[in-house]
Amino acid sequence: MAHLNQKQKSKALSTLGIFLLAAAVLSFIAFYIIVMISQQGYHYIDPDTLELVQTEEIPEGSPTAVIETSLGEIRAVLYPDYAPDTVSQFITLAEKGFYDDTFVFEAKQDVYFAAGSADSSGTLKTPVFENQEKLPQELHQNLWPFCGALCALTTSKDTSFTKRLFKSEISYTGSRFMLLNSVDFSDEEFVTQFREASGSEALADTFMQRGGVPNFSQQVTVFGQAYSGLDVIRQITALPLAEEPNQQGYTPPLNEVKILSVTISSYSQEDKLLNELPVP
Repeated sequence: MAHLNQKQKSKALSTLGIFLLAAAVLSFIAFYIIVMISQQGYHYIDPDTLELVQTEEIPEGSPTAVIETSLGEIRAVLYPDYAPDTVSQFITLAEKGFYDDTFVFEAKQDVYFAAGSADSSGTLKTPVFENQEKLPQELHQNLWPFCGALCALTTSKDTSFTKRLFKSEISYTGSRFMLLNSVDFSDEEFVTQFREASGSEALADTFMQRGGVPNFSQQVTVFGQAYSGLDVIRQITALPLAEEPNQQGYTPPLNEVKILSVTISSYSQEDKLLNELPVP
């Protein structure tokens, strides 16, 4: 009887061992699946294939936007190869006159301004077509928030605890846009930390040389680059701002700044003469 009990104990231990082994294997598989799913939310940057297209010579015939403001003209090249849906919507809206007589409704001193609203408080205009304000964000490793970058304003985010856990959130942009000036790069400690975190010496050097807003990197859709009118961007971002955010959370310039029109054109010899960017 004692011998039978021992055999039963051995069998039970063997079964327990198999069960624990199977549980360990299943746990590993589950962990691997979670890791693989969670990686889908990351936007990887490969320094070896990085092409800083905003620093390259603009090909003749490239689509451009001529943004006429109440303080002067800004010209920007558009990048349909890298942000096709954003550029397509922007062009469609511009050609329909959507941006005519719209407003700058948000700014951060010397850093950026946002525009394209129905009034200076940031009210959305009546949409031209369905889901105009729910365009999925388009990020690309070749486009960066350098000084003069034309960016789509993030409007909302499809998120939940599960989506945050698995990094599967979706950010949306809409009709309104931003133009960037630059943060202050004079702080040596900040510059050192930025260089260490950038992962690319060429990328860090470009930010140092041209300025920009590195904390927007791979966080906002960049779909264009201003090559003329950089002084207008500096002028608008230097304007005095409202002391407190409005009810929509925006801080507009104290004096109204309007977008008079946005005209779609193509890069020509005339544009080449107007180009203020450093020669590649």
